[in-house]
Amino acid sequence: MRYVIEAPTPASLPVTGSDARFPVRRIFCIGRNYADHAREMGATVDREQPMFFCKPADAVVGDGADVPYPSATAELHHEVEMVVALAAGGRDIAPEQTSSLIFGYGVGLDLTRRDLQAQAKAKGHPWDVAKAFDHSAPVSALCPAERGRPGPRTRLSLVVNGELRQQSALEAMVHDVPSIIAALSKLFELKPGDLIFTGTPAGVAALQRGDRFHAELEGIATLEGRIV
Repeated sequence: MRYVIEAPTPASLPVTGSDARFPVRRIFCIGRNYADHAREMGATVDREQPMFFCKPADAVVGDGADVPYPSATAELHHEVEMVVALAAGGRDIAPEQTSSLIFGYGVGLDLTRRDLQAQAKAKGHPWDVAKAFDHSAPVSALCPAERGRPGPRTRLSLVVNGELRQQSALEAMVHDVPSIIAALSKLFELKPGDLIFTGTPAGVAALQRGDRFHAELEGIATLEGRIV
């Protein structure tokens, strides 16, 4: 096929134990999926209607890479999250059918321009500029499901400059992975290559230029990087 301009290179992530890469189609995120984080943000959890937002696929930043401090903010916050990668999709998927759709798991940061998010909330505006900016989705290499699946007691953590900032077991999630995938599939047709950020626990805080971070999904994936 001939394009009128040069086609962009698809975003992709490395796969643990393989030379092949995982192509990223879309990035879906769930908000307020840990009650302690919702409380620290002065919000409540809607257990009946999960809240979703998106990031562009090219917002991904790989493990070990520098992450540029974004423009138009003085309050860049970290939110460590388990990331689920889909190998298949569909519409109106039942929770009990979701396990077979999952390619693998990783750990990522939902970077947030918190000051812009607060301004948007105050005006009742969308959060896009606070969440969907360039380099806003650092993600680890993906661990295929057959090599390891996280359980309810698997711990999610983030260390910044040697200091533990965030830590929780996955059992603290309000909506578990099958429920998240099922709910998303009622709003979007999910497809291979989709990534799902599954929410962050309490402890979100500011990042500064020069900060080094180490995120971990216990026994599954690690992510390291530096804010520049």
